[in-house]
Amino acid sequence: YAYLYRDRLNKVIDRFLKPVEKIDLKVNSKDLDVESLEFKTPDEFLSILNIDKTVSTVDKYFVGGYDEAEKRLKEFIEKKLYKYKEFRSDPSKDYTSNLSPYLHFGQISPLKIVLEVLKHYDKNDENVVSFFNELIVWRELSRNFCWYNPLYNQYEGIPQWARQTLEEHKKDKRDYVYSLQEFEEAKTHDPYWNAAQKELLKTGKIHNYMRMYWAKKIIEWTEDPKQAFDIACYLNDKYALDGRDPNGYGGISWCFGTFDRPWQERKIFGKIRYMNDKGLERKFDVKAYLFKTDRS
Repeated sequence: YAYLYRDRLNKVIDRFLKPVEKIDLKVNSKDLDVESLEFKTPDEFLSILNIDKTVSTVDKYFVGGYDEAEKRLKEFIEKKLYKYKEFRSDPSKDYTSNLSPYLHFGQISPLKIVLEVLKHYDKNDENVVSFFNELIVWRELSRNFCWYNPLYNQYEGIPQWARQTLEEHKKDKRDYVYSLQEFEEAKTHDPYWNAAQKELLKTGKIHNYMRMYWAKKIIEWTEDPKQAFDIACYLNDKYALDGRDPNGYGGISWCFGTFDRPWQERKIFGKIRYMNDKGLERKFDVKAYLFKTDRS
């Protein structure tokens, strides 16, 4: 899927890499006859909204707005991008852009990011290619998936082969089974999974590599794959700053076989791609990730 999408995008992408022309507004919002909301602080305004106030703010880690997005983009280009390909999948280090919340809320555009990167790097630089693969190819693939699949955020929306293999292994014995509350409170036996969930609760974001492990283990530790899909979406939508987003649904669906192929058959997962703690330990310094999460 991704390689086909990448090939087609690369053939046409140059025509879109142009700054957006300024358009004058036909109607000035200052002239609209509407009542204004009077409040002195954002917290005062939030207090009157009908939202789940049990979810804490994460302003220690993320502050909203275009200025903050530009600041993070500048930092990424100057201090991180040169090692992006090497360290993008290493949650113990901080070489990701951290721009997904700002993209989700429309506080910066992918076009702005691409054009700023190309002011400093050649588009064929291996780090730029790797970054654009995430920013453009996978992001657009997820939007395409959600646009054409009305069941994009439901278990029934994953490929038929994936549903079939998961259903065939539905009665396999689970070594551990956890409730939604235990998942939500990061109370599993696995310190690595707990660290990923704590990162979500504290910062509103999970490093993308750990988010794959996070969703895979929810599959393994629930009695039913549909229940696992619903739990993953619930936690992601409730706590992630970039939740309720095509990228999130595409990422969760990928963990259930979307955009992927059948692998060697095994217990519970069937032919769905498998991840385990030993894989994390081989991939990066997972102990450093635990320390980083506990310290934050």
